[in-house]
Amino acid sequence: MNFLKKNSIHLTLSLITVTLFLGCESNFKEVQKSNFSEFVPSGEAEKINLKYTESGRITAILVSPKMMEYANVAFPFTDFPKGVDVTLYDKNNKRTIILADYATSYKSTNIIDLKGNVKITSQDGQILETDQLYFDQKNEWFFTEKNFKFTDPKGTSNGQGIDFSKDFKVINSQKIAGEIDSDE
Repeated sequence: MNFLKKNSIHLTLSLITVTLFLGCESNFKEVQKSNFSEFVPSGEAEKINLKYTESGRITAILVSPKMMEYANVAFPFTDFPKGVDVTLYDKNNKRTIILADYATSYKSTNIIDLKGNVKITSQDGQILETDQLYFDQKNEWFFTEKNFKFTDPKGTSNGQGIDFSKDFKVINSQKIAGEIDSDE
């Protein structure tokens, strides 16, 4: 009889222990699921047309088929996964038009990353084409280390690495080749 009592106590304790372990594993998986957060936008918009003003004067117009805002992440940003069409206006109302297949605007750095068939056209007929280009909004300055093609009324040049002001008045290029007509 002692043998039966002793084994039934061990059996009962074993069953309770196994049940606890199985129950804890199930709860642990539920806790893991609850701590998992999906990377989803805090806001979305379609067919947007934003006008930026400064002292009542339009400084930029941004048009895009889709915008996705990620404001609730550690490094907030806004994505334009279907491209952008941006028109910048200077103080003399001269336009610079920017087209890109994809764009990301980073809030904390004020840098915009333009990707895919990036094309910038000034009102004076200057055109820059590249695969990727960054725009520093605070300093109104463009830059890239990628290959580019620059065309203006004087000629065409190709190179790798360029930075320039939004109105193309100041242009610094690194590796460049091409023919440009000169008045000198």
